[in-house]
Amino acid sequence: MPAPPTTPPQSIPAMDDEMARLVAVMALLRHPHKGCPWDREQTLESLKPYLVEETYEVLDAIDSGDPDEIRTELGDVLLQIVFQSQIASEAGWFDFQDVARTISRKLIRRHPHVFADSTAETPDDVIELWEATKQKEKAGGGLLDGIPRQLPALQKAHRMTQKAARVGFDWPDVKGVLDKVHEEAGELVAAATPEEQEAELGDLLFAIANLARHLKIDPEVALQKTNRRFQERFRHVETETAVRGRQLSDMTLTEMDELWDEAKKRERDHG
Repeated sequence: MPAPPTTPPQSIPAMDDEMARLVAVMALLRHPHKGCPWDREQTLESLKPYLVEETYEVLDAIDSGDPDEIRTELGDVLLQIVFQSQIASEAGWFDFQDVARTISRKLIRRHPHVFADSTAETPDDVIELWEATKQKEKAGGGLLDGIPRQLPALQKAHRMTQKAARVGFDWPDVKGVLDKVHEEAGELVAAATPEEQEAELGDLLFAIANLARHLKIDPEVALQKTNRRFQERFRHVETETAVRGRQLSDMTLTEMDELWDEAKKRERDHG
């Protein structure tokens, strides 16, 4: 554990090491007298929403394919790591160097095929090594214990079935999963109460997440893409409705469906 922090620098030094410069900038922003009022009042708890938001902005940037945007958004995520490390340093817990040291050691430990004498010829071999090393580090814990509680539910279901499959708890092929999806859909239709409907809908979503794993599709990514397609198509419906001098509330479902199909055709025509 690091010693309690000393007084941050009064100005930002000119450095070739941009990482050290960023840490110094953050320390100055948190200075009790010379720093920024907003930065000073932040806590690990108050920064949680920003970390999640910045992570999703990186995903949007990656989807855009714009290198400048990706670089900028990655910087925003890095800021959150440095910011929270600075808060922890002020509390005497750890600092950014400790964070970097911890992840470096973990990478070395969990890649014995690179840094030691283990062998891994395929990505699947690497995953098995990683999980085996992880289980040794967390002896006594359950196989699913390492999955973050805050992970989005669809993504969490995907990760849970991944881990269970690695010890053989899985269907041998995709047909078994498809049969399970159909079974769960039938049980949802037959559900008689709101409580039963909720439970059966959850089972159906879980089965679909498992199907996505068998198809080697990330269900979160697939649903995000569908969400975007829906948004773009609905925007077309709104735009064309306005061009006709009408309101959506005045349109019939048939008329809106025609515009929806028109939006889908435009997608196909533009690749």
